[in-house]
Amino acid sequence: MRMGKGPSDFPVHANGTVADAIAAILKREGVEIVFGYPRNAILEAAARIDIRTIIVRQERTGMHMADAVSRMSKGGTMGVFVMQQGPGAENAMGGVAQAFADSVPVLVMPQGYALSQMHVPFNFNSTRSMASFAKHAEPLTAPDQVEPVLRRAFSMLRNGRPQPVVVELPFDMMDQPFPGPLAYRPGKVALSEPAARDVEAAADLLVSAKNPAIYAGQGIHWSEAYDGLRELAEYLAIPVMTSLPGKSAFDETHPLALGSGGNGINGCVRTWLDECDVLLGIGCSFTATSFGLTIPPGKRVIHATLDPTDIDKSVPCEVALVGDARLTLSALIDAVWRRVPEPREMAPVAARIREVEQAWFAGWEAKCTQDTSPLSPYRVLWDLQQTVDVANTIITHDAGSPRDQLVPFWKSITPHSYIGWGKSTQLGYGLGLAMGAKLACPDKLCINVWGDAAIGFTGTDLETAARDGIPILSILLNNEAMAIELPIMPVATEKFRATDISGDYAAFARALGCHGERVTAAEEIVPALRRAIAAVEAGQPALVEFITEQETQISRGALPA
Repeated sequence: MRMGKGPSDFPVHANGTVADAIAAILKREGVEIVFGYPRNAILEAAARIDIRTIIVRQERTGMHMADAVSRMSKGGTMGVFVMQQGPGAENAMGGVAQAFADSVPVLVMPQGYALSQMHVPFNFNSTRSMASFAKHAEPLTAPDQVEPVLRRAFSMLRNGRPQPVVVELPFDMMDQPFPGPLAYRPGKVALSEPAARDVEAAADLLVSAKNPAIYAGQGIHWSEAYDGLRELAEYLAIPVMTSLPGKSAFDETHPLALGSGGNGINGCVRTWLDECDVLLGIGCSFTATSFGLTIPPGKRVIHATLDPTDIDKSVPCEVALVGDARLTLSALIDAVWRRVPEPREMAPVAARIREVEQAWFAGWEAKCTQDTSPLSPYRVLWDLQQTVDVANTIITHDAGSPRDQLVPFWKSITPHSYIGWGKSTQLGYGLGLAMGAKLACPDKLCINVWGDAAIGFTGTDLETAARDGIPILSILLNNEAMAIELPIMPVATEKFRATDISGDYAAFARALGCHGERVTAAEEIVPALRRAIAAVEAGQPALVEFITEQETQISRGALPA
């Protein structure tokens, strides 16, 4: 946890306003960037004390960038997004809801109407409107409430289930004098671990299992519990799968790695999910969603989660472990050691995993190496994985086909090298995530994989990437249609071409200041990728547009008969 500076550092600016006090608190909390769209008085106050301000073209993208900063930053730095009252706050709602669905802490500070106008009918009230998809929402109603309101906000952001917190800032409050001095100190992170009796019960169940599996979620990332997860898996020779948000929490080239699960899954995830007799869910919610794994009924489940409201919510469990993932794994490992004095042999399990993976991939290899035009999206993504340094790459997907085509095949190696998501699947999310990741991890190659539907939602923020010097690589799979919708809209497509989409997106990217190329031939995939990566390394965002076939098949993990 980043403790920040003391009260004597980062004093309130000479102007001494409420906005200045809030900016000083952000500085003490380690905030280095404020994302926003004018007007909001925090933008100018932050700039006065050298907090970088980045102005986006669309509020939702700014929220997504702040979301990625919270996910990727070391030391607990929070992403912060601010916007104007009324339409700005209205446009940002989708981004706040997305962060809420994917359990990401972001400080959201919409400017509000004047105090006398906040509750006038038809004036948009962010406190009231965003409360249903925020962990907490409250207005700042007096200058002397700056410190307690921000203290509550950061405490909620850093403790318990990570989710957005909304602080609405009435615009006539911002230029009022702050009744200093500012005594604010960054707050604490309080961690808990499960009850000892529950840990013992979980250890008994796990060591007696004949064919156990681990399902690791995003909580592994938040608690940085990577070492404990690997230690437990290796000691008991238990294979590991991850949720979409948990992807990259376990090295997917490890002999015990099964891969990640979502709407599209590989054969290993499918096999162990179906065949395991005990499933340890760690750092996950098991929330029922159309875009994630469905846990087969009848499993003996150990559910380890930070949030007690997850217990028995969607999946009934035999043992519940409530607490921080890292502390939970540490306690569970100690209990396992007392029962199993020597590590179990990994080789038989690893051999079975290799066998299943090879059988599954045999059914997909032709698509991954297909050289026809239009291109197979699987060939594009396969060549991408073979071209980049995966360990030094951060990649994310957009909603729909790009997610389902990427997840089963891409093998993440290092933590946070894959930003997975999917409980809410808003189109256009991936661009802001890649941009925010690049700001948090400037030495990494940050990639967004999206489709021609997604670029229509947030594509203008490629100009933000060019203007603010955020060199990311966008991989655009253009099949000139909403292909995933073709099977469910045949009549509308035939009569009215309702699923058709058109555009020259490489030219669009060039017009916004990016490197842009269009690729139609398989032999040009790798050369175009290398040129784009060179542009990124030179400081220019790049988009490579691949003209692909209208592929509707995704892997459900089935093995050849």
